Amino acid sequence: MNLCVENQTRKKAILLAVSYVAFSGVFGTVMATAAEKVVIATTGGAYERALREAWFDPFSEQTGIEVVTVAGTNAEMRAKAAAMVRSDNVSWDLYLQGDIQASSDEHAQYAQDLSGFCDEQFSNNADLTEDACTAAGVRLLSNATLLAYRQDAFDGAAPESWADMWDLDRLPGGRSFPNFDDPWRVMAAALLADGVSREELFPLDIDRALAKLDKIRPAVSLWWKSGDQSMQGFRHGEYTIGQIWLTRAKALKSEGHPIAWTHKASFLVGDRIALIKNASNQDNALRLLEYWLNSPQAQAQVCDVLSCTPPSEAAMSMMSDEARDDMPSTEEIENHVVVPDAKWINDNAALMLERWNSWIQ
Repeated sequence: MNLCVENQTRKKAILLAVSYVAFSGVFGTVMATAAEKVVIATTGGAYERALREAWFDPFSEQTGIEVVTVAGTNAEMRAKAAAMVRSDNVSWDLYLQGDIQASSDEHAQYAQDLSGFCDEQFSNNADLTEDACTAAGVRLLSNATLLAYRQDAFDGAAPESWADMWDLDRLPGGRSFPNFDDPWRVMAAALLADGVSREELFPLDIDRALAKLDKIRPAVSLWWKSGDQSMQGFRHGEYTIGQIWLTRAKALKSEGHPIAWTHKASFLVGDRIALIKNASNQDNALRLLEYWLNSPQAQAQVCDVLSCTPPSEAAMSMMSDEARDDMPSTEEIENHVVVPDAKWINDNAALMLERWNSWIQ
């Protein structure tokens, strides 16, 4: 077969592979060759298990494309993606990125612009949230970083605010916070505990935040670096109150641990899936993203497990009553949940990290 005919044959095969059943919004059953794959970096643990069961495995069954996962912290993923693009040695295709970081100028240097993909496939999809597909990537889910606690630790009392986390006399026990390259949420919790209103939270007063953190530092038994590590601390009784992602708190609760949380001490966050520039399996990666956005059943299954908010309204209607009850109420959203200032955080990321690293040593 000459090269021209071979290329034409390959193009036809790709066009056939990416076609999907219009009425259902999901891929038709088109099997790929056994050698085809897509590599996606996740944060591992319970989070990845939920994605694999609801999304990765069904996608592979329908397409024949193997979904290979690698695990790491969000900080490690960002650093690795940047290094791969700079060295022109890209071994991943997709990676999870926080919504705030995905809106930064730095993200655009290493992530493929998906504007064309989004406009062509999803610009008129009324079922999806407005930002479900953007130049920065595809929305995986909306979530929260919040205060979680062991229900069996306080003789019926329950913390409801960041100020309660600092109240070691009334609510004794170890504390936990994240420690990675994104310290704004720890500083913000400290300021709210010190009496700053959420309306006046940004710009963050870094000096005041660190001074407040000085007061609780002796009680912090774990500075976690990954979501799975934050869960292990609760499992092993290392602390009674911790700042944790809602997805991980829900996973702990599903395991049978006496874990509860409060949206009154909550920051709205989200995860986005980014396509790395010059990815080797770009076509397969786009098919995986398309499958996610066109599969409300998969989204509902993931968010049933993780208590997240999916990008599809249809998916929300498919979720269990219990999972929907875990979402913040209208009153909590209006009066308590903090929507972070992404621009300020990105503009001041280097300064915050420098101050944080100096303090945490």
